[in-house]
Amino acid sequence: MTRTRYRFLGNDAPYFLTMTVVNWLPLFTRPESVQVLFDSWRFLQQRQQLRIHGYVILENHLHLMARSDTLDADIQRFKSFTARKIIDLLQEAQATTLLRMLKLFKGEYKPQSTYQVWQEGSHPQRIENEDVMRQKLDYMHLNPVKRGYVARPEHWLLSSARDYAGEAGPVEVDTAWYAGAD
Repeated sequence: MTRTRYRFLGNDAPYFLTMTVVNWLPLFTRPESVQVLFDSWRFLQQRQQLRIHGYVILENHLHLMARSDTLDADIQRFKSFTARKIIDLLQEAQATTLLRMLKLFKGEYKPQSTYQVWQEGSHPQRIENEDVMRQKLDYMHLNPVKRGYVARPEHWLLSSARDYAGEAGPVEVDTAWYAGAD
């Protein structure tokens, strides 16, 4: 069986990315774990010129729509940094069950690591036009609604839906990509 490999095909367009916790473990139920994600994005925005166009964070995965001149490297930095920090937080909190699971589901191809936080890859999908951008944003923002967590997308605190509704969220979101932007 051949595995499809997703790749970044140039940095002149935004990408829709999905990053999943190994074995879909619920790591983002802890506010401090989510804060690690936000801190890493802010750093990449300031230092690497990462432009975030949208995001949603759920308990075991996240979707991100972003662009930068070095997006593939930025995503690698993001995953590496957040994995280290989240493991540190779990060790400090003595979250032995989650740590045991991160160890159990670590890939055999990672002999240098004790734990694995993220599944391999980020399934990058290049956004070629405004229609696809809107479709991906709707998909992301409706994720918590479809799961029954909230009635409206902007009610989910871990999402850029609030930014598109006119309320600033915890990280800067570039909403100026679309024709209706101010």
